[in-house]
Formats: sequence, C-alpha cells, structure tokens
Amino acid sequence: MSNVRVLVGTRKGAFILTSDEKREKWNVSGPHFAGWEMYHLKGSPADPNRLYASQSSGWFGQTIQRSDDGGQTWEPVGNEFIYDGVPGTHQWYDGTQHPWEFKRVWYLEPSPTDPNTVYAGVEDAALFRSSDGGQTWQEFSGLRNVKGHLWQPGAGGMCLHTILLDPNNPNRIFVAISAAGAFRTDDGGETWQPATNGLVSGFELPDPTAEVGHCVHNIAMHPSRPNVLFMQKHWDIMRSDNAGESWHKVSGNLPSDFGFPIAVHAHEPETIYVVPIKSDSEHYPPEGKLRVYRSRTGGNEWEALINGLPQSHCYVNVLRSAMAVDTLESCGIYFGTTGGQVYVSPDSGDHWQPIVRDLPSVMSVEVQVLP
Repeated sequence: MSNVRVLVGTRKGAFILTSDEKREKWNVSGPHFAGWEMYHLKGSPADPNRLYASQSSGWFGQTIQRSDDGGQTWEPVGNEFIYDGVPGTHQWYDGTQHPWEFKRVWYLEPSPTDPNTVYAGVEDAALFRSSDGGQTWQEFSGLRNVKGHLWQPGAGGMCLHTILLDPNNPNRIFVAISAAGAFRTDDGGETWQPATNGLVSGFELPDPTAEVGHCVHNIAMHPSRPNVLFMQKHWDIMRSDNAGESWHKVSGNLPSDFGFPIAVHAHEPETIYVVPIKSDSEHYPPEGKLRVYRSRTGGNEWEALINGLPQSHCYVNVLRSAMAVDTLESCGIYFGTTGGQVYVSPDSGDHWQPIVRDLPSVMSVEVQVLP
C-alpha cells in the first residue's frame, strides 16, 4: 500500500502530513522551523526522502534547509545567491530604476533524475541551480537579458515563483515571474525568450500586449503533454498548445478569473483546477463561498466543487503555490488557505475534507506518493 506525504509551508513554520492511500486519517508533524516563514518545501522525485525547504525571516534573512530522511531531521546548506556579473537595475513601483537585490527564495524545483540537482526561483527575480545538493548556487543570468530593466515588482514583490522542467527535453525550462511574465529556454538556460504572445493586461500595463510586464501568477503542465500549458494570470485563465508560443483565454463561465494557483489532474491532461478569488483588491472567494472549479475540457467549461467546503462567511485566500495533485489511481487534490486549513479531495475534487485546521497562514503545499 502506498503512503502519502504532504509538505506544508506556512508563515510560522513547516508541517508534514502523512497518510496511507485512503487519505482518511492523517498524522501531523510540526511545526518545523517554528516562527519562520517557510515559502516552499519540495521533495526530489529521484529520492523521495531528499527534501529541500526555503526558510526566510525579515530579521535573519534566507536559509536553505535539506533533509535526507523525509523531514525527520534537517541541515542548513549553501545560502549564497549571488547574481552573475553586474546585475544592474530594474523598474521600481514608481517607475524609477532600482538595484537588483536578493531577498529570499520563493520556489524550489528538484531535478526529476538527480537528487543533488535543484533549481531555485528567487526575489529579486532570477533562476539559480545547485548541482551539489544545495551547497552552492549559480545563476542563469541570461534570463535577466530579456528586458530585465523593464521588470517591475507585483504587489508581493518581484519573484520568480514557477519553474517547469520539460520531462521530454532537459534543455527546456519554463519560468514565471510576478510581474514580468513567462519565459522559456530551449538551450538549458543559456538564452531565454518571452512566452507572452496573446497575454493582455489592460488594467496593469500602459501597453496591454507588451512583451514583458505581465503579472503571471502560476503555470501548470501535464508531464505527458509538456507543450500544453495552463496559466493563472493576474486576471484570466490562459492556455497554450504550442509551448508558450501563443496563449488564448479559457476563463469561460468562472465567477471570477482572478486567482493564484492552477493544477492539472494526474491522469487526465484536459482536467484542470483553479480557485477563483473575488478581485485583486478583495482576496477572498466570491460571495464568501470557498469553491474549487474544475474543467474537464481544458478550460472554458467549469464546474464548482463545493462538497465539504464552507459555503458561507469564508474569507480566506489560496496562494499560488498552495495547491498540489498526487499520482494515486484515484487522484488526490490538496490545497491550503491563508486561514490555516489544508483540504484534501481523494476523488479528484468531488468530495473535500480538512486534513488539519488552525495552522498559520499556508504559503505552499506539495505532495509525495511514497512506496
């Protein structure tokens, strides 16, 4: 029987939730790193007991933690994220130029084949890689050459928060940056190109179709179809069928197409999930009803999934990295809220139940299926 491990990063520590494949009864371990902001935790597909975590504090700065025993014990590893060369400047909130400064790691993406290789998306936006288990880090500085001087922070900072590794092509990587856009490399990170054709940001940009500057909140793909991408933009749910060369809108009948996470079903590449939020100024579900929406047609046609979720007086948010999907035969969907709840649906979204309540505000959720 398989087991499931859910890695939860919160504003005040990390929690590890474990269950068997029924996903009915859960053990809760934590808080690990109590009091620290844990932006992201993720396990290596090549060695499930190798975990990486981003630990951050306004007082003490950034630390990368690594575990080799599934989160029972941790050790700090390398923490020097130095921009290559002279990083120069980027736009600030008021339109002036501002020096590039490292603040924290937002996202970690371990290699699918090597537990010692892991990618890090950081603020101020850049992509780094370690090939020695997190001891040392090197920047892919070619990314900043794509009009980096025009990138500008979103409301949460200028963060590289999404890293997608093409399972069929090790030289192709997709990243997303708030608020710069989506980018792709086809040569292992040497050179990059914007993947923004078709994005329209009329409320955020003087030129709604500019090449850079779009506030992309998240991108997802199914590993069997890496050329098909789904995007949750600041406003709009978007789809690309050509590896980001062009995008088209698939928001359809959603009550709001503002939100943060987006996920794809493990076994159904045309089934996608989003969590609509009322607006960019009111970060809570429309009508105070917490609803996950599912499309079985790759977008446009959406159904509300509400069984087991609060349908009145609910004013939580679900952040961009706080939704995950397991690979069990009956695909499980997980998400965490800023109110400290972590929910699971063991049947692809038809029924929901809380795994745990009253955690600190949840920033990230990842899931591992263990033998």
